[in-house]
Amino acid sequence: MAIHGWRDLGLILGFVLVIMLGSLLITPLLVRRGLKTPAGLRLINRISVRTVQLVKRPITIMVLDEVIDVIKTGHYTRNISDAIEENYDELKALAAEKIRTDSGIPIVSRIPGYDKVVGQASESVMHVLIAMLGDPRMDEFVSDLLRNNLEQIQSAVRRRENERTASFRQAGTPAAAAVSDAATS
Repeated sequence: MAIHGWRDLGLILGFVLVIMLGSLLITPLLVRRGLKTPAGLRLINRISVRTVQLVKRPITIMVLDEVIDVIKTGHYTRNISDAIEENYDELKALAAEKIRTDSGIPIVSRIPGYDKVVGQASESVMHVLIAMLGDPRMDEFVSDLLRNNLEQIQSAVRRRENERTASFRQAGTPAAAAVSDAATS
C-alpha cells in the first residue's frame, strides 16, 4: 500500500509540474497575440514562481554542500602543473619577457650575458613552479582555499546576504533590467 502511495504522489506531483510548465509556456504566447492571460493561468504562474522561490535556496545550499565535498577530494594543482608543462615554452618566454621589461632592474639589464641570466632565471621559475604545484602541501592549500570560499558563499546564501545586495540580479531578470533597477535604488 505504501509503495502505491508514493507512486501516486509522484504521479500527482509530475502532473502538477507539467501543468505549471505548460502555463509558463502558454502565457507569453497569449500575451504576444494581445490576449489577456486567463485568471487560472495567472494563478498557476504565481504558484509556480512562489514554488521556485521556496525551493531555490535549499537546492543551492545542497549543491554547495556537494561541491564542497567534491573540492575536498580533488587534486587541482596537478591540473595546473600539467597545463604549465603543456605550455612550458610559451610560459618560459613570457616569464623572460616580464623579467626583461621589469623597470626595477634597468642597470642590471646592461650587464653582459644578461639575456642568458634571464633565460636561466625564467627556466628556474618554471621548474620551481611545477615542483611547488606537484607538492601535496600546495594541493592542500588550494583545496582549503576553494573550500573556504565555498563555505563563505554557502554561509552568505544561508543568511540571505545575496538577496540584500542590489548589485545581484534575480534569476530570469535580464541583465539590463537589473542594472536599471540598481541605478534607481
